[in-house]
Amino acid sequence: MDNPTWRFSQCFGDKGDIENITEADIISTVEFDDTGEYLATGDRGGRVVLFERNENKKNCEYRFYTEFQSHDAEFDYLKSLEIEEKINKIKWLKRSNSSKFLLSTNDKTIKLWKVFEKQIKVVQENNMIDFKNTVTHRDVDSNGVHTDSSYTSLSNEISESSNVGPAASVASQLSSFQSNSDFVSSENDGGGNADASTFNDDGIIRNKFDAESEKQMDSYFKSVSNLKLPRLTVHDTITAAQPKKIYANAHAYHINSISVNSDEETFISADDLRINLWNLAVAGQSFNIVDIKPVNMEELTEVITSAEFHPIDCNLFMYASSKGLIKLNDMRVNSLCDNHARVFEEYVDPSNHNFFTEITSSISDVKFSPNGRYIASRDYMTVKIWDINMETEPVKTINIHEQLRDRLCDTYENDAIFDKFEVQFSGDSKSVMTGSYNNNFMIYENSVTPECNSETESENSVILQADKSAFKTKRMGSTKRKNLSMAHKMDFDNIDFKKAILHLSWHPQENTVAIAATNNLYIFSAH
Repeated sequence: MDNPTWRFSQCFGDKGDIENITEADIISTVEFDDTGEYLATGDRGGRVVLFERNENKKNCEYRFYTEFQSHDAEFDYLKSLEIEEKINKIKWLKRSNSSKFLLSTNDKTIKLWKVFEKQIKVVQENNMIDFKNTVTHRDVDSNGVHTDSSYTSLSNEISESSNVGPAASVASQLSSFQSNSDFVSSENDGGGNADASTFNDDGIIRNKFDAESEKQMDSYFKSVSNLKLPRLTVHDTITAAQPKKIYANAHAYHINSISVNSDEETFISADDLRINLWNLAVAGQSFNIVDIKPVNMEELTEVITSAEFHPIDCNLFMYASSKGLIKLNDMRVNSLCDNHARVFEEYVDPSNHNFFTEITSSISDVKFSPNGRYIASRDYMTVKIWDINMETEPVKTINIHEQLRDRLCDTYENDAIFDKFEVQFSGDSKSVMTGSYNNNFMIYENSVTPECNSETESENSVILQADKSAFKTKRMGSTKRKNLSMAHKMDFDNIDFKKAILHLSWHPQENTVAIAATNNLYIFSAH
């Protein structure tokens, strides 16, 4: 079967020069949801930007959905430490209704966000009507003789089609009308003559024989259908983001990863020395399940770099360390998972150790395959594929930066050796993807299958570039073998270490990938 051809599809973000990029706009994480219908990115400015799939397009394309500020910069006065707003990780929860839920974290605080469609309603009309009350005012002329003058007063005028603010209740309208239309019974005056009017204290006299007003009032208020509440109509629909839970004050060190359990009730968060287990419904309490902090910090030899739950077995999780170890734990064995179930470690000949070995062997990212059978780990030099049932050695090792092995001293001086690259499985658990420099990223198709050897691996390898060149050349598959060979033989002086593809995500059901290239988000699809 022919391998699919990968092509550039979309790009979001400012296409300006890298020298003019604002630090806050640099993308720090990318994540598809479990359906692939939505895509989330987080940046160093603490913002989360969501994209939704554009159903009007035949291919897998996305459009802007919403954006919100997830985290703000804070200051820890107790430790005199500034807490950055940068989003380290985003993880989606599976949807059970139209609302979307996701977890986002910076160095210290995890937040559960609800993203939903919110209808803005306004008062469109009500049934307040115009009444004309004939009012007679009693004046006194210069001779002391009382004279009556009539004028017309309008009740509250509110058009049926106009929008109003706080709507008056029907009861208050009735009360107002009755007080302004007080028909009093006639009384005899001192001379025995029936007075046609009754004066109040302010000299206002109301004509009790105003038959027209009386008829209007009787006909209106005797009809129950006329007594209606103001009607609300939908003015607009907006996409709102609301923090439902805030999981804070549980990590003394920087959070590097979060992972949602397959039971959809719990998740783990990992920092350099500890891993905590949370219940999504309980924000104020967590349970420490891994603690590698020594009593004497001078004896510290390794830190936790990444952690993830098994995609199927809710009792299994793994974490990777800076020593190049992967430890698989079973929460059913013990409450504190110090006794790991399996340790995945490749033997390295001590004679090959050098000053940079400890740095390059540190695992920056680790992932389970969607079927739960394999583990992919990424260090600075390689991607290793492990069978979950065989911890002695990886089933495959893919060299990524072999061309840099003789120039590690230079990468140490410019700090490139400390870059933390991610690795991703395809939805079918057969292929892996990771990033490199010069905005290049590699897709190793069908590299997880046991029958794949080094020769077929080279044939099935695809190198793509998430750069301006993607706009000019939409078709990259035709030159993929040539490009891969060139990448392995690239001159050190031609490598732009500022253009590193660190964060990427693979659509869970299709051959579509999302690539974070500094402040731009690129979408590539296979056809």
